[in-house]
Amino acid sequence: MEDLLAGIAQSGFSVAVAAYLLIRMESRLEGLSQAIQELKLAIVEEGRRG
Repeated sequence: MEDLLAGIAQSGFSVAVAAYLLIRMESRLEGLSQAIQELKLAIVEEGRRG
């Protein structure tokens, strides 16, 4: 029984850390996606001018 509880505690910590990292990375990924879209628009506009 103690082994089972220790296993749950061990994997629970891993899941919590993974969830925390995913939440933090989500905002950065959204920012990168927006920057890529803006860069795409800037390239298209520059192509129309030139």
